[in-house]
Amino acid sequence: MGGEPVDTTAAPDQATYPVAPGYRVNVRSGPSSGSRLVKVLPYGARVRINCQCQGERVAGPYGTTRIWDNIGPGQYVSDAYVRTGSDGYVAPRC
Repeated sequence: MGGEPVDTTAAPDQATYPVAPGYRVNVRSGPSSGSRLVKVLPYGARVRINCQCQGERVAGPYGTTRIWDNIGPGQYVSDAYVRTGSDGYVAPRC
């Protein structure tokens, strides 16, 4: 066990961000917890953020925010679970 974190969405030359340690993060079809569950990221995942938008307010290990990260077509995770190093936007708005 252990090993390298799983990078589920990024090409090798693009910046990725780690999801909060110890969490399997739900990926939703839209920027709210009520949107359809698309998949669940494994422990230790890293994500590439294509763009960000405002959505449902979520509290998580990195604070409370309305920012949602688009990590793929129809795939959103709350920024409260992604360590971007910022409380604001770090990618273009969707």
